[in-house]
Amino acid sequence: MTEAAHATRRPPGTPCWSSLMVHGLGSTEAFYADLFGWEYEPGPEPFGPFVRALLGGEEVAGIGEMPPDRHLPVAWTTYFATDDADTAAEAVRSCGGTVAVGPLDAGAAGRTAICSDPLGAVFGLWQADERVGTRLSGVHGTPVWAELVTQDTSTVGKFYEHVFGHEAVQRTMAPASAAPAAAPAADFDYLTLLLDGRPVAAVHGVGRSLPHDRGPHWMTYFAVDDADAAAALVHRLGGRVVQPPREGLTGRVATVADPEGAVLALVELRPGNGF
Repeated sequence: MTEAAHATRRPPGTPCWSSLMVHGLGSTEAFYADLFGWEYEPGPEPFGPFVRALLGGEEVAGIGEMPPDRHLPVAWTTYFATDDADTAAEAVRSCGGTVAVGPLDAGAAGRTAICSDPLGAVFGLWQADERVGTRLSGVHGTPVWAELVTQDTSTVGKFYEHVFGHEAVQRTMAPASAAPAAAPAADFDYLTLLLDGRPVAAVHGVGRSLPHDRGPHWMTYFAVDDADAAAALVHRLGGRVVQPPREGLTGRVATVADPEGAVLALVELRPGNGF
């Protein structure tokens, strides 16, 4: 999206929302407020403690708190837009994936489900009603890209094609207009997922380099004004730098983890870099 572009209802198969479930909501709110300048408003009550993160009054992401007896991994979840969450959930099952939660109503906001692909990467479905998802992109603190990190692209590429109608294009170099990742080698296992010819997400096969403590996962990339400064701030705020800032095809990029261990990427946006 262009700078400060406002979102309408997304085409089915487009990443439309990112949310995080944590153990300590208050401390996580403070971390991201300091890192991204987020403010917060309460979210839907049926899902327990939950807030919507705002920039300039516009929704950009969500953060919820797990029940005290739940000890699930803390991770950002990418949600894909759908016109019918029930039909999409059935497609997930029929293509070898799993539906762990839902589909269920999120009040008047919409209808949702939590799923995983055949290799175990978790993602969400979002059927928008009053809430279309992230409403601002292209500025500091907003999600700008989603990339699946998995063992290999062959199986899951077909899964996302069948479930969401993506066209999966194999590339040996990530296109400058698509993924904010470091320049890959010639044998890089990388798919760009297209809708109507437009890149919307990517699948990155890393083979045995997949972190043993995480497994396959969707990575959310957030825009920052200065990747080096943002990575240093993460460290000062109690997070850690997983991969130091380095030059990528669409801007300088770093991989970091928040104090509860949720991993995210920070990409420094530049004029004409494709977002």
